[in-house]
Amino acid sequence: MNPFDQKITRFGLRSFRAKFILVVGGAVLFDLLVTGGLALFNVQRLSRDATTEVGQGLEKANQDYIRSYAETTAARVNLLLNQVHSDVGTLAGVLQAQVDRPVRKSQIGEAMARGAPGAVSVTYDEKGGWAQNRPGPLSVVSVWGYLLDANHVPLPEVQTDIENSAVLDLVAPSLLANGQSKLQMYYIGPKERPIFRTAPYTDQAQTFDRLYPGHNQAEFWPFFFPGLYDSWEQWAENPASRPVNSDITQTAPYTDAITGKLIVSFFQPLWSYDRKRVAGAAGADITLDQLAEIVENVRVADNGFGFLTMSDGNVVAINPVGEKVIGLQSSSDTSSQGVTGLDRSLRNSAQAAIAKLPLDQDGLLQHVFLEENGEKVPYLVVLKQLQPTNLWISGPVRRESMLLGIVVPEREIYASLFAAQAGITEATNRILIYQVLALLVSLLFVTSAVFAISKRITGGISALANAARRIETKDYSVRVDIPTRDEVGEAGAAFNRMAEEIRFHTENLEQLVEDRTKEIEEANLQISALNEQLRSENVRLSAELDVARRIQLMVLPRAGELEEISDLEIAAYMRPADEVGGDYYDVLRDGERLKIGIGDVTGHGLESGVLMLMVQSVARALQEAGDMDPSQFLNRVNRALYKNIVRTNANKHLSLAFLDYDGKSLMLSGQHEELIVVRSAGIVERIDTLDLGLPIGLEPDISPFVATQEIAFAKGDMIILHTDGVTEAEGPDGELFGIDRLCESARSRHGCSAEDVKSGIIEDLMAHIGTQKIHDDITVVVMKHR
Repeated sequence: MNPFDQKITRFGLRSFRAKFILVVGGAVLFDLLVTGGLALFNVQRLSRDATTEVGQGLEKANQDYIRSYAETTAARVNLLLNQVHSDVGTLAGVLQAQVDRPVRKSQIGEAMARGAPGAVSVTYDEKGGWAQNRPGPLSVVSVWGYLLDANHVPLPEVQTDIENSAVLDLVAPSLLANGQSKLQMYYIGPKERPIFRTAPYTDQAQTFDRLYPGHNQAEFWPFFFPGLYDSWEQWAENPASRPVNSDITQTAPYTDAITGKLIVSFFQPLWSYDRKRVAGAAGADITLDQLAEIVENVRVADNGFGFLTMSDGNVVAINPVGEKVIGLQSSSDTSSQGVTGLDRSLRNSAQAAIAKLPLDQDGLLQHVFLEENGEKVPYLVVLKQLQPTNLWISGPVRRESMLLGIVVPEREIYASLFAAQAGITEATNRILIYQVLALLVSLLFVTSAVFAISKRITGGISALANAARRIETKDYSVRVDIPTRDEVGEAGAAFNRMAEEIRFHTENLEQLVEDRTKEIEEANLQISALNEQLRSENVRLSAELDVARRIQLMVLPRAGELEEISDLEIAAYMRPADEVGGDYYDVLRDGERLKIGIGDVTGHGLESGVLMLMVQSVARALQEAGDMDPSQFLNRVNRALYKNIVRTNANKHLSLAFLDYDGKSLMLSGQHEELIVVRSAGIVERIDTLDLGLPIGLEPDISPFVATQEIAFAKGDMIILHTDGVTEAEGPDGELFGIDRLCESARSRHGCSAEDVKSGIIEDLMAHIGTQKIHDDITVVVMKHR
């Protein structure tokens, strides 16, 4: 060895320890550097992704919140409107009952005239040219001059309307005091006699004189509500012409003549008894403040607000701050005819973005820029449609869906987003600093640990290498002493065990071979004996099952027995799914009386077959005893079987039904599959047995559940009994044969003999099953009246 190699060896560069330090230390160092670098990269990427995800999530959450807030507020407005609709509908219902029942109407009118004469007596006002009842009653009734005779007294038919409408005094106070707050409720007569009765009492006609000059010389409906009555008359001719499927008609906001407030009126027309003409209207007014209160109280963020607009853009409710933000300009309709409306349209907004808002999209959320102090400020606007209604403004009634709008500055709704993004950036920087420090500490720790552990690990490995070399020289007495409890220590212990076993097996190999050979021979003899015993057991079990199957088939009705029945053809088919089936059918004969039974035990196999034989035996015994009453028969069969099922601890029961035939009538009892009757004309009837009994073997007494049903059974009629193995038989594609196929198979052969029908049904069933395995017992009984 040259001096250089000696030097290398002295320093251990060729030793396992040196290689361990170089390889493991270098790998760990490289791994730490790569892992640390990737961790720093992933933290930065995670920060960017988190910022993006949080931004998108918060943006969506805020937008969803605005939409949800809009939907909730819209629901509150809809609820208010629905409450008013309900109150108007209640009043209209009372008044409509007056129209539909003339006798009742006159009785109530006469009673009101006697009990409250002030409500039906009117006094002529020479200055105004109209008549009105004096203060005191619960309601005021106004009669225009053209409804009075020459003596200024209401025309007879007008006076009748005055008396009949006094029923408003009975109903309106309660409606005004309860439910949604209403300004007033009223009745207006038809266009021929438009008397106007309003509760509570006000100076009604005097106010009209002041606000609407000339109203007393014009027809009421065209003057105040032009086009409204014409629309109702069209509805009477064609109810489908209503814009919305409701009689309730709502007006746009207008100035109330009596209170001077902005109000919304709700009308429901009354109809003549034949529903061909309009007989007046019931109505109620609510102040616009009630709608505006819901909308004006909208608070989203710090400066968000709401507004309510018609579909044409006319804003009917908004708070003053919001009105200024979206640049609305107010004006009023000053025409002399009709009520005075409100005009405050989005289309005339000073903000171009608001004027261009699309109003035909429900749930629309838009980003718009609004001018504020010379700057464009981003806002979010969401529009939510209210429930549609019939709306009158001026002219024909049209469909209207008002919109609720929510407006909120983006800087407020996204404030949480900006704060979250700043927090993520700060947390990312802090994580980066901690990650770099952790990487440096890890490098220092790993370097120290590699040097400290390498000596301990390589010491044990060296001892194992020396011991392996001694094993190679066939020195099996060698052992290693490694005190550590790690994997190297476990390897040393395993090496010592291996050396001991090698020594033992080397010394005792021949004896071990002889012992193992003897054990294998004994095991082969035991296996042969067990195989022989298994073959014998299989032969015995097969023979027992064959005997059970033969016994089951032996107790079935013979063809000769069935042929002796003079006026019936009976054909039957039974195929068990296993060697022994659980289906039951029998024909019990007692003179001219027959009892045809069919049943299905749960499951199939030997236990089900034994229970089927029990049913046959019990039924035969009861028949021989002359106990043939349908209800009692089923209950006694159940009692006997229930006790046997309890004794045998078998978790079984069965569906069971009987047909009793005495040559004249056919009686059905018991719960089983549907009974199919094919009439002589080919008509198929299905009779459900669900309510005629209870499964046998579930309860000791089923008499409360047993019922009977008589079935018509004329010549040429045919009855098909079956078990669920027929209808639930699966085809290759998993499709069931089904009751419909069974009915069609029987119907298509309704003119054939019972045997041909039975054979045809089985042929169709087997064609449907094809090569599929039969999973359940199959039984079909066909009975035809000759």
